[in-house]
Amino acid sequence: MPLFKQGHKSPNEVVKNLKSAILIVSQQNVPSKRIDKANEDMSKNLLTMKHMVCGTDGHEPQAELVAQLSQEVFNNEIFEIVLNALPCIDFEGKKDFCQIFQNLLRRQIGTRLPTVDHVCARSKLLHMLIDGYENPEIALCCGIMLRECIRYDSLASIVLNSEDFLNFLIMWKCQRLILLLMHLLHLRICSHDTK
Repeated sequence: MPLFKQGHKSPNEVVKNLKSAILIVSQQNVPSKRIDKANEDMSKNLLTMKHMVCGTDGHEPQAELVAQLSQEVFNNEIFEIVLNALPCIDFEGKKDFCQIFQNLLRRQIGTRLPTVDHVCARSKLLHMLIDGYENPEIALCCGIMLRECIRYDSLASIVLNSEDFLNFLIMWKCQRLILLLMHLLHLRICSHDTK
């Protein structure tokens, strides 16, 4: 059975098209029609990648196709490119990317986890996910992907030992403390108003 049906794109083509669409969206002084087309192409290519990795309603993903796609993703540094462009991607595209990331992370060949190894070798990706919490547009997606990463000891170790994670905890505690202080101040003001 052929891997690519007539009219279907190869993993190489899909990754190449996604990369060029992201490049167009990230440029300045590009006509709005061209940006709209690039946004549409990003969404289409992310959906195609999701179908390759996760399968579709009636079809299981093909192992060889998934292997080719993951290799293209690694070779073209797609994780980093998409994470940088995540704020520009529409909601459905962000969801599709999260699913692609999670499924590739879980992919196992014998005892090896190639995507976990890839992310371990590029700890910058984990730092990008932690930093993503600061941007409300992408915090949910980054949280989903980071939670999936820390299920693996090697990735959890990198996260727990990173300065970014410590800064994240300090920021989170400071925000909670500020909210608590505001609440207490509000209660104090309210109690003075009633006297």
